[in-house]
Amino acid sequence: MSKFKIVTGRSNPEFAARVAKAAGTTLGKVIIRNFSDGEIWVKYDENVRGEDLFIVQSTPPPADNLFELLMLIDAARRASAKRITAVIPYFGYARQDRKDQPRVAITAKLVANLITEAGADRVITMDLHAPQIQGFFDIPFDHLYSSPVFTRHIRRLELPNLTIASPDVGGLKLARAYGKRLDAGLMFIDKRRPRPNVAEVMNIVGEARGKNILVIDDLIDTGGTFTNAVNALKANGAERVFGACTHAVLSGKAYELLEASALEQLIVTDTLPLKRQSPKIVVKSVAKLFAEAITRIHDNQSLSKLFDTD
Repeated sequence: MSKFKIVTGRSNPEFAARVAKAAGTTLGKVIIRNFSDGEIWVKYDENVRGEDLFIVQSTPPPADNLFELLMLIDAARRASAKRITAVIPYFGYARQDRKDQPRVAITAKLVANLITEAGADRVITMDLHAPQIQGFFDIPFDHLYSSPVFTRHIRRLELPNLTIASPDVGGLKLARAYGKRLDAGLMFIDKRRPRPNVAEVMNIVGEARGKNILVIDDLIDTGGTFTNAVNALKANGAERVFGACTHAVLSGKAYELLEASALEQLIVTDTLPLKRQSPKIVVKSVAKLFAEAITRIHDNQSLSKLFDTD
């Protein structure tokens, strides 16, 4: 019996392979097929009885990615795996974490319930859009951060007069953390969102003129909020504007907006595969972070070392 097994669904198999390699192993054998009508079928093609099993699967749309994760958990439970850990680099539906208007679902809580009821014993994820989602789970939950990887990259850029900017008030806590790590100033964009996926820059709180600015966010979806912030900062006298986001969702016209904006470089991780390459996007892998988290959890060691940025 191996010390642990890592398997994956189909949402980002290249990332899972990098995690397995960094952990000193190879991916376990799983068969996933679709019937003619689209129905999913999964099977472990090797014994998992008594194994410490880690299932690596991000859950972006379509819902098939989430359902594959649930089916892999269920199949592992029925095959008598000793412990099942859902490794979810990108936790989809995290933006639906509260009832912000009448008659809407709190889908993040629903997803938490589904993962737990399917049979997961533990969850590992990275940079939740809403950190309080950890409280939706009644099983152990490990929340990793991309900041050690991003911080090392940004330090190598050696940017003078660096200021960290949040594209909205909600991201101030994240921006403040980066500002502390990089000994940089802090600013944010006051925005109004007239409807979902539409943002309008209203006011810049802080001094942009003459500064090198890093706009930090946990994810970029349509790119409207992010590029509006970048262009507003440049219009207000910023020298160079960089960006960093953990999860490159990049839907709709996001690539076109980013490439047409004043952004010099966007740093992202590989928690989601890019839909296409872009001259403005630099990918930094977090596979080693996940691999070390997996080995440390298996060995019952602390994860606090993974938050070190030095």
